[in-house]
Amino acid sequence: MTRTSWAAITAVVLALLFAGAATVASAGSDGSSEAAATPTADSADAGFARDMAVHHQQAVEMSFLVRDSTDDEEVRRLAYDIANTQANQRGMLLGWLDMWKLPKVSTDGEPMAWMERGGAHAGTDNTDEMAGMDDMEGMDHGGHEVRDGSLMPGMATKTELETLRTTKGKAAEILYLQLMTDHHKGGVTMARGCADLCAVGTEKALAEGMVTAQQSELDLMADLLKARGAKPRP
Repeated sequence: MTRTSWAAITAVVLALLFAGAATVASAGSDGSSEAAATPTADSADAGFARDMAVHHQQAVEMSFLVRDSTDDEEVRRLAYDIANTQANQRGMLLGWLDMWKLPKVSTDGEPMAWMERGGAHAGTDNTDEMAGMDDMEGMDHGGHEVRDGSLMPGMATKTELETLRTTKGKAAEILYLQLMTDHHKGGVTMARGCADLCAVGTEKALAEGMVTAQQSELDLMADLLKARGAKPRP
């Protein structure tokens, strides 16, 4: 990407981070007993905030990459929506960690360890209501192979990101949709884990909203892939 593109990305993300931090300030200042109970560094609330912030950061990066690799308005519109939404949510998550005076990076645990502490099956669902979730069985903290920069389920590897960076046109659209499908499936699993395990009501509500929104985008991406003669990766 060009220096100008990175400058634009930085400006957008910083603006959204500040907006998100301002939006969530009320989560710790409403005087409620829930707000008074600050999460600990090893809580599900803190773990989800840290891990999902990292997960979202990569989604924003991939969305900016495909924006510069295709002229297709459908894919560019989806990429813009994902980048805008996830940068804003990332700002909220980091804002909570600041408000709780907790580190943004875990120094004594692996990604998604908070889900393992809460139960091996936290965030999973065997019903048919979550289309495509069967592919994610076993991909929690205990089943994901950390490799080539892919820290959590659904995250693209450094090699895949470099391929997306150099691919253009229809091929870039397909690769982006496939990578983002995997990314959303991993994100949904993690968000469902927070919905089950997090104690802060505002954060649980955000996680539940992520599940609904990302499932809708999974359906849309499946349609966009089909229109291009492709399908999600196995």
